[in-house]
Order: sequence, then structure tokens, then C-alpha cells
Amino acid sequence: MKKTLISSFLLSSLLVACGSEQAAVEKTVVKAKEVAPVVTDTVASKDEVAKAKALLLAKWQGPFQGVPAFDKVSLVGLIPAIEEAMTINLAEVDKIANNSAAPTFENTIVAMERTGQELNRLFSYWGIWSSNQSSPEFRKIQAEMAPKLSAFFSKINQNEKLFSRVQAVNSSEEITNLTAEQQRLVYLTYNGFARNGATLAGADKKRYADINQRLAELHTKFGDNVLADEESYVLYLTKAQLGGLTESIVSAAAAAAEEREHKGEYAITNTRSSMDPFLTYSTERELREKVWNSYYNRGNNGDEFDNNAIIAEILQLRHERVGLLGYKNYASWRLEDRMAKSPENAIALMEGVWPAAIARVDEEVADMLAIGKAQDGIENIKPWDYRFYAEKVRKAKYNLDSDEVKQYLQLNKLREAMFYVADRLFNYEFSEITDGSVPVFNADVRVWEVKDKTSKEHIGLWYLDPFARKGKRSGAWATTYRSYTTFDGKKNVLSSNNSNFSKGVDGQPTLISWSDAETYFHEFGHALHFLSSKVTYPTLNGGVRDYTEFQSQLLEHWLATDDVINNYLVHYKTGEPMPAELIAKIKKAATFNEGFKTTEYLASALVDMKFHTVDPTGIDAQKFESETLAALNMPEQIVMRHRSTQFGHVFSGEGYSSSYYGYMWAEVLTADAAEAFAQADGGFYDKDVAAKLVEHLFSVRNAVDPSDAYRAFRGRDADVKALMRNRGFPVTSDK
Repeated sequence: MKKTLISSFLLSSLLVACGSEQAAVEKTVVKAKEVAPVVTDTVASKDEVAKAKALLLAKWQGPFQGVPAFDKVSLVGLIPAIEEAMTINLAEVDKIANNSAAPTFENTIVAMERTGQELNRLFSYWGIWSSNQSSPEFRKIQAEMAPKLSAFFSKINQNEKLFSRVQAVNSSEEITNLTAEQQRLVYLTYNGFARNGATLAGADKKRYADINQRLAELHTKFGDNVLADEESYVLYLTKAQLGGLTESIVSAAAAAAEEREHKGEYAITNTRSSMDPFLTYSTERELREKVWNSYYNRGNNGDEFDNNAIIAEILQLRHERVGLLGYKNYASWRLEDRMAKSPENAIALMEGVWPAAIARVDEEVADMLAIGKAQDGIENIKPWDYRFYAEKVRKAKYNLDSDEVKQYLQLNKLREAMFYVADRLFNYEFSEITDGSVPVFNADVRVWEVKDKTSKEHIGLWYLDPFARKGKRSGAWATTYRSYTTFDGKKNVLSSNNSNFSKGVDGQPTLISWSDAETYFHEFGHALHFLSSKVTYPTLNGGVRDYTEFQSQLLEHWLATDDVINNYLVHYKTGEPMPAELIAKIKKAATFNEGFKTTEYLASALVDMKFHTVDPTGIDAQKFESETLAALNMPEQIVMRHRSTQFGHVFSGEGYSSSYYGYMWAEVLTADAAEAFAQADGGFYDKDVAAKLVEHLFSVRNAVDPSDAYRAFRGRDADVKALMRNRGFPVTSDK
């Protein structure tokens, strides 16, 4: 099974539930109404539990090689189902470990790929309850099962007989007769054991497992705390407090208030999709400050949901754990098998870009302050002012109004644009399934079948869950319920994209910002990466963290292509295409506010890396964060994109821990690959370059070392200067 050799960071990513001062301002904080529970507190009968467990464990039925029974499963049987799935998986692993035949690729490595299917199916449901429709009931189960799951995976990773067989295959003469893909599988399997405690013995091995169990608990609690603060702080406004807000923001706020039983008021929720537009347009400076503080203080309010002590313990345990393996710090362990190879290489890239980023911030602040002084008499730019005055500068410098642009960015039309790009580059066609044959977990979720346009071969399904709601973690993400493999018959892909857009009301289309449109394309890039897989074995559908963001970042570039702009960016009222003069303004302002965007991102990535390259004994997260930023000369008008106490990428799991830099590492590849398209005869729709892209960078997933894959596409390594050019920063030399 793909997750048999699961390391602690993969486990915690499965367990995470990631993730305001308010009211009509006189009131301070109003607790949001709790999410409607998936199940009630009523004690289920033995028969009900047994039926619920059986359904969770069952092979998926229905069309398209079977699909998850999202409409039928419940939490009632989740704990016993997981316990039985773990028992089945351990029995499968023991059978391989105790095989009396000499270890071979087939009876050891391939046999392991076949294990854990029940658990894999369960985790698809778990992921939905964790991320898309969390509830107090699920979070209770999650907290109870996190250490048990960690102990289970430790039993597999520390199974000495199993590891000795993997070692034997890895060092056998048989290796030379395997295909390159099979050799890659052996390497990843061996590495998964060796880097996660299999080489330890005695007390060290036990301590390693104990640390993983405790980390699983802490990661879960961290994510739950952030979600609690997102659900608990809602600013309710009156009509008199809506100054500057656009029609679409007001409509969304009214709908959010009504959903929370505050009809007649306007709710600004504690999520990015609500916070960002409010800070951009609201003329109420005091309210902007309240919304800003609520959002950026998530997990840092000194109450039961405060994450500071949790961060300190997580860092200490991670440091101790990699010390058992002989590494000097956590980041050195984490980056050893990444493209960057070492924290020093990652830091060098980030610090190479940092001076240009903060220099641009100085320019941006000067422009904003000039307007702020003239129009509003302010003497300085505060963090809650940055978006507001940046928008005024955008209008003054480029005569570009973000709200005007938004009128042409309809969510449904953008989805059609993404399908168009998938057609041109991948030869895919998307057909919505409307007959109810594919169950969904919420009425907002829609499903499309994906086929090869020429052969009509079925590729997979694409689920879309676009809208924010209570119980859904903030942000945007992509996932799979089933990945492509062929080693035991071809299995097609079930992919999913998830966002948090504010739903349009009264049948009005959902309008989003240019930045959100880029994110929409970004996450669809992940889905295309899943759908284009041609690998044989499940494990090879994994990825290298500082590489897997590359494919998704690259797809963002197609939003600004003429084909998309001219055909899909049409006014939501008139249906007229975006005017040429507005398109010209958008392209001219492409690198506007790049200082802010780069600095807030890099600050998070650098603090993440610094957290994981020091001895964390006695660390104070807030003090460390502020001192690290001060040493970097962080502009006072900007904060980290994700402050430490809400940095779910890093502390509600280990998927991005000491790896948030990966977005920038991947962007070096992205910018360089985009230039390959820009320089081709057919531009961004050049058939030859697209074919190489799919062959070398999408279809192989993790079956090929990322550096080798990129060189196969480009004929050379990526040029970091392409990144600087893409961000509009000065490039000292093109040599």
C-alpha cells in the first residue's frame, strides 16, 4: 500500500484538521454557531456500528471502478473500522516479513505495494471529515486515534524482519535486472524505512516510536486549535459599517451572517477569503485593525486554543527524534532527499531573493504613504493598511481597479477555462456527471468524468468542492481518493480540488480576485498531475515536496494567456469579453505589489527553516519569530503570511515542516519552464513543448528523480534568473 511505509510527516498530514474580535463592534467576540455534527451524540446500537464499520471497510461499488460511498458512511463505525483495517494490514505485513523464501523484488517490494487497501479507502473518508466537513464528534475521534495510528505505523517501520528483506533486495544482484522505475521503487521503499527509525535498536527504537505518537497528538491539537479560532471569531457589521466594500463582498457577508442566524447583519469570518477583500476595500480603519488582529492572532490568544506551548514541544521532539538517527538538526534530515539536499542550499536561494523583495517593499510603502497622507492624513502604513492603500496605488499607477477586474472573473467561467487548457495541453475532455451515480459528501460538490479527447479512454474523475462553510479548513488544496497504477490491473484516478470561495447569493455568479483565480488554476495543476500519472506502482505516485508544487505553479501562467482572457473572462452582467485596455493594464501591472507577496511568503519560509536548524531547547515561539524577523530587517508593515501559531503547513503536520521554502524552489523551475513555452513558436499552447511537459514532468510522478526529469524536459537545469525576471526583480547578469 502507498501508506505502508508511512513516515511521521505523512501520518500527521492524514491526521490534520487544518486549518475575531467582533460583532457590531460594541460587542467584542461572538462565538460562531458550531458546525452541524455528522452524527449525533446518541449511542448507536451494536448492529448500527457493525453496519457502519462494514460500509467504511467495503470495496467501493458503482461506476468508474467503484467510487467512495460519501453519501452513506458515518462516523459511527469509524473507530472499529480503523482498528480492523490496522489488524488486517499488520497481518499482511507479517506474512511478507515471515516468508521463508529468499527476498525478491516480487515477494517483498511488490507484495508490500498490495497491502493496506482497506486503510487507504478509510483515509479517503477520514480526509473529508478532517478537512471538508469537520465536527466536534470527528475531532474527538481524531484526537483519540492519532497516537494509535502512529503506534501502528511504527510497528511497520520498525519491523526488523521486514526491513531485513527490503535491505536484502536493495543490495541484491537482482537490482541490476530491474527497470529504472522498479529500481526507483526499491530505493524509495528502503529510504522510507531507513529514514524513519528502522535502523535503530533497543531503547532508541522505542523512544523514536514514542516521539511519533506524541507528535501525532500535538499536530492534531495544533490544527484543531486553529480551526477553533477560525470558527469562533466573526465580526458582525451593520449597514453603516460597510464603507468601501464592493457589492460582491457585501452580498457574501450578508449570506455568511444569515447562515449564522444574524440576518440583517454582515459577517466577516476569520478566513483568508473573507479577511483579504475586507482589508482591501473597507474604509473603516479601526475595523480593518480588528479583522487583521483576529486573523493573524489565530492560535495566539493566550486561551485554551493557544498554540505556543505546542510549537515548543513539537520542535523539541522533532529535534530529539532526528538526533537518534544521527542528524544535527531536523532540517538536515528533512532536506536530505529533496531537490535542495540541504538547508544551507534552501536558505541561500531565499536569502538571495530577500534583499530585492524588501527593497521593493520600501518602494511600495513610499507610494502608499504618499496617497495615505494626501487622502486620509495618516502618518504611517500599518499592516492592516497595506492591502487598502496598495489597491489605491494600483488605481493611481495603472488605472487598474481590482473590483473592475473581478467582474470578469466568474468561478464557473474560470472552470471552463481550466478545462480548455487541459484540452489543449493534455488532450482531456471533462463531462459533468449529473445523474447521481457518483455520491458526494456535500450538495456543493460536483463531479466530472475525464476522458482522452481522441481515444475516449476513461482517465478518471474530478471532484470540485469550491465554497467555504463551517467545519471546512481554510485555504485551497488538492487530493486524490485513488491514484493511477497498473501493476495489478489498471486503476484510474479519483482526484479532487477544494477551495473556500464565498458563494454568490440569489443565483448570482461567484466573483473572485485575480489572485484567487491564480490559486484556482494552481490547484487544478495538482489535479492534472494526478490525472496524467502513468506509473506502475502506488508508491511512485508520491512526490518530492520542493518539486511537486512546480507543476501546479506552472499552470497559473495559462490564466493570463490570450486564449483564456479573450474567451472566458467575460463580464458577469453583460457577457461582454474583457476590454483590450483592461487586459493591457493587467499585464502591465503583473508584478505590482510583488514586494509584499514575496516578503510575506519568504518570511514564513525563512522562519520555518530557522525553527528547524537550531537547538529548540526552551524555545519561545513568539520571541524566536520576532527576533528572526528583526535579524532579517523585516519591514514593519508586513507580517509572515502564516504566523507561527497558525502555520498549519509546518505544525499541524510534517508535510511542509522545514519545507515551506519548496514553493520558491519549485518556482525556479516554474519560471524557467514558462520561458520555454513563451519562447516556443506556438507560445503557451505549443504542441511539442506541451508533449514534452506531459511526458517528462507530469506522467512520471515520482518514478524519476526530479532533477533528471527536469533536464529531460528542458535539456539543462533550471536558471534561477528566470525567477527574478518573473517577479520583476533586477537581474545582475544573464550570463
